[in-house]
Amino acid sequence: MSAPNSDFDPVEVAALQPAALERHVAEAVAAFATAADLESLAAARSAHLGDRSPIALARREIGALPPAAKAETGKRVNAARVEAQAAYDSRLEVLTAERDARVLAEQRVDVTMPVGRGRVGARHPLTLLSERVEDVFVGLGWQVAEGPEVEHEWFNFDALNFGGDHPARELQDTLAVGPEEAHLVLRTHTSPVQIRSLLTREPPVFVICPGRVYRADTLDATHLPVFRQVEGLAVDRGLTMAHLRGTLDAFAAEMFGPGLRTRLRANYFPFTEPSAEMDLQCFVCHGASALPGGEPCRTCSSEGWIEWGGCGMVHPNVLRAAGLDPEVYSGFAFGIGLDRTMMFRNGLVDLRDVLDGDVRFSLPYGAGLAGEV
Repeated sequence: MSAPNSDFDPVEVAALQPAALERHVAEAVAAFATAADLESLAAARSAHLGDRSPIALARREIGALPPAAKAETGKRVNAARVEAQAAYDSRLEVLTAERDARVLAEQRVDVTMPVGRGRVGARHPLTLLSERVEDVFVGLGWQVAEGPEVEHEWFNFDALNFGGDHPARELQDTLAVGPEEAHLVLRTHTSPVQIRSLLTREPPVFVICPGRVYRADTLDATHLPVFRQVEGLAVDRGLTMAHLRGTLDAFAAEMFGPGLRTRLRANYFPFTEPSAEMDLQCFVCHGASALPGGEPCRTCSSEGWIEWGGCGMVHPNVLRAAGLDPEVYSGFAFGIGLDRTMMFRNGLVDLRDVLDGDVRFSLPYGAGLAGEV
């Protein structure tokens, strides 16, 4: 920037001469007028109105003038900038209107034309499977019972004949809620609903109890920390293991097709006596792979049977906890994992697919289940 002059001579600051300013304005007006679109107009604005434009650089030269000349010259520079800015604003208005009209023409929508429907989501296959199970047992005359997921230890353990030192009470298996003195846990099974049903219903009691349960398990291909379970409870006079076996056979046939059988293997559960693991006859090979000369079966590892859940006759202590006389009433109970049942029915390899919420998973499995109901 030039140093101040002691004697004002406008010839010495060429950028501030009226002819120079008029030339800069004329160049700016011409550039704006010839801009064909908003992009080229923005480039022209940067060249003629930006910080490095001739008019802006001329404005900086005002400081080189003596005080007496600054006011007049400043007005002349400002007038040049106002004229160039007005030319820019006028052209911007025209180009913006042209752009808007073009967009409206190119993107117009004929609302009278038929359109294809967008893809919709699907109800989760586990929800549909749970409802399918409920429909099966409601058809047999049973009722559906529900209960809280945050449960008191008495319902989750004590009333079900779990001893105070039972390993299931430890933190590596059970998730506690709140302070220890509250004795609240996230239910580890839906069996507490069975106790609540016995306390609020008069025998005979036939209830199915679906719902979410919680375990301190690591998430992997075959285990979930939160999964769905369904348990059944029947309490009446004279019920035996034969009634349990018949119920399970009917249940298996509804889930996997007619002709399948179940088998019981001795086991131990605190709330049933006698207790058993129930196996499902392989729904792929129907047990043929375990016979001499049978074709190998990957589904059951050629054993002919697949482990499905646990069952047994209701323990007398459980009946007593619900205020029932075990000398008068007997009952049976069973429990299965709906996630595992879905793996069997649909050939799932990784249970984590159940949690992803991917519609590509829900649509095909959900469509198959919905078609059965």
